[in-house]
Amino acid sequence: MVWTWARVGVGVLLGTVTALVELVFLAWAALILIPAWAQPRARRAAVHRIHAGARNLCEVERWRLAAFLRTENASDYTGRRAVEYLALRWSAGLLGGLLLLLFLYGVAVGAIWTHDLFTGRSTVLLVVSQIVLGLLGLFLSIQGFIGVAAIERRLARHFLGPSTREMLERRITELSTSRAGVVAAIDAERRRIERDLHDGVQQRLVALGMLLGRARRSADNAALLAQAHAETQHLLDELRDVAWRAYPAALDNLGLHEALLRVAERAGVPVRLRYELGERPPTAVETAAYFVVSEAVTNAAKHAYAEEVTVDITRTDKLTVRIRDDGIGGADPSGSGLSGLARRVAALDGEFTVDSPAGGPTVIVAELPCA
Repeated sequence: MVWTWARVGVGVLLGTVTALVELVFLAWAALILIPAWAQPRARRAAVHRIHAGARNLCEVERWRLAAFLRTENASDYTGRRAVEYLALRWSAGLLGGLLLLLFLYGVAVGAIWTHDLFTGRSTVLLVVSQIVLGLLGLFLSIQGFIGVAAIERRLARHFLGPSTREMLERRITELSTSRAGVVAAIDAERRRIERDLHDGVQQRLVALGMLLGRARRSADNAALLAQAHAETQHLLDELRDVAWRAYPAALDNLGLHEALLRVAERAGVPVRLRYELGERPPTAVETAAYFVVSEAVTNAAKHAYAEEVTVDITRTDKLTVRIRDDGIGGADPSGSGLSGLARRVAALDGEFTVDSPAGGPTVIVAELPCA
């Protein structure tokens, strides 16, 4: 928090410096434009120079806003929009400078009164009253910094973009990428189900058919029928496992919490689950969260040799799923399992990150919008 306020304060201070530069630039622009206004060729040359200078200053502002106020803006604005932005931006910059002077003045006055108290030149009551006024001034200064930062962001967003066209192009690209990812994830899931059926269920069906065939040809078939009956139980367990991995019925019937408890029971490794949702999220979000946890826990047990997995499910404006294991690390985010989860999360406009250094621990975080 202290670092955040320090960063914003530095950003506002730099904004005051750039505001002074922008005032000088605007005065220079007026000086070269007014004499050239009557001559079209000279006017065009002056406008071109002004637009180029305005764009250079706006690039400095874009860097300042991104570095200190965490605001990204597009680079496709015109020179005219840059001039319009600077014509308004300088006032916000000077306002931030006045707030900084007020803050520094309050600090200096507080230091003087404190010094007077220790040297016997002032009374405790007077110093306490000044401290109260100083705290009030500090609160007003902080609120002023917040307001200036908000004005800066709004002006930059209005004049520098991103433009409507760029926003639409970005959205189209995101949708095309997520759609391709969903198709790939569906194909991968189908291949996995086919592999499970072929390697597990199909083999047991073949074994069951052979047992029943031997039982028909045998005079004493009680033992063979008992084996066949046992094989049907194994077959049912295999089918339940395949169905559970494809889509758990408990997710619809009992909700995400109960489904995750069952994942923890079947994990083969101790799983600590912290579930802090007051109400059920949307179905698509619930499903994505379930598969993220299920895949991550399975990977931790099979590949990371983890001794414990911690799963945290929290919600603010987004549903956040965080899985941490104490395994050997080195998970590859581009692998089929994790990349499939990333595509599933991206399809919901969510964010998916994997931090898995060699030696561990592995931390997987998925943030899913709930709106």
